[in-house]
Amino acid sequence: MEDPVLGRRRLLGLAGLGLGASALAACTEGLTPVETAPPAVTAPPRTAALTVRTSTGSFVSAFRPGIATHWTLAGPDVMSGGAHPDLPLAVFLHGLGGSHSVLLEGLAAHEALQRHLDAGGPPFALAAVDGGDSWWHRRADGSDTQSMLVHEFVPFLGGRGYDLGRIGLFGLSMGGFGSLLLASQGRLPGVRAVAAMSPAVWEAYEASMEGAFDGPADFAAHDVFTLRPSLAAVPKRIDCGTGDDLFATVRDYRAELPGTVEGGFQPGGHDDSYWRSILPGVLSFLGRNLG
Repeated sequence: MEDPVLGRRRLLGLAGLGLGASALAACTEGLTPVETAPPAVTAPPRTAALTVRTSTGSFVSAFRPGIATHWTLAGPDVMSGGAHPDLPLAVFLHGLGGSHSVLLEGLAAHEALQRHLDAGGPPFALAAVDGGDSWWHRRADGSDTQSMLVHEFVPFLGGRGYDLGRIGLFGLSMGGFGSLLLASQGRLPGVRAVAAMSPAVWEAYEASMEGAFDGPADFAAHDVFTLRPSLAAVPKRIDCGTGDDLFATVRDYRAELPGTVEGGFQPGGHDDSYWRSILPGVLSFLGRNLG
C-alpha cells in the first residue's frame, strides 16, 4: 500500500473514449494474463452463488513508454471465459507509491466483493492498473496515465465483455484525486458513479506541489475544486478519516459539491485499516449505482 500521508506538504514531498483498433492493439500488445487458478473446463450455470475470482496481466502502454503496465481483475467468474455478459465494472486508481496490487493486497477488495455478493449485492467486477506516481493526468515528462485509462485499459476491459456503459471509478489518496478528476472531465461517458477515499485534493497551488503538478498552470488545468459543478449529475461518495491530515481540505471540497454526496467522516487515519473499514460501504454504493 502507499505510504501514509503525513501532511499536505510531506505527502507531495514523498514523491470521448477511444475504442479504435489502434488503441486496443496498443493495450493488448504483449498481454500475458497470469491467472490465480486454472480455469474450469466446464462451468455449470449459476443460479444464486457467485464466486469472485482474480486474474492479472500486463501490457506496454503508448502513454507510459518503456514501462510494463500491470493490471488486476476481480469479479464473478472472471476466469471462466471472461466476464458475465455485460457485467458492469469499477476501475480502481491507486495512491502514491502504490500499484495495481493495492486492490487485492492492501484493500483485500476481492474478499470484500465476495461478501457483497454473498449478501445479495448487485454483481460487478473490479479492475486496477499501474499508474506510477503520475497523479493520473498528463505530465511534463510526456506520460499520461489518464489517457492510458481512457484509450487503452478501459477498451481492453470492454473487449473482455464488460459493459462500458456502466463504469464506476474509485480510488484512494492520489487515486481518489484521479478518480474525481476523470469523472469531472467527462472523458469516460460510461461513468455512472465515483467514490473517493481520502482524496488528496487542494484548493490552491503551493510550491511544494511539484510532485503532483508541474507548476501553477498544470494545477489550474486539473483543479478539482473548480471542476465541482461538472459532478452535479454524477452519483458520488467521498470519505475521509477525522485523524487524516487531509481532513480539512476534503471537508471543504465536499461542502460545495452539487447534489447529494454519500459517505462522510469517520474515525481513522490515512492507512489500510481505515480504507478497509469503509470499503464495504464503497462497494455497496458502487453496486447500487452500476447494477
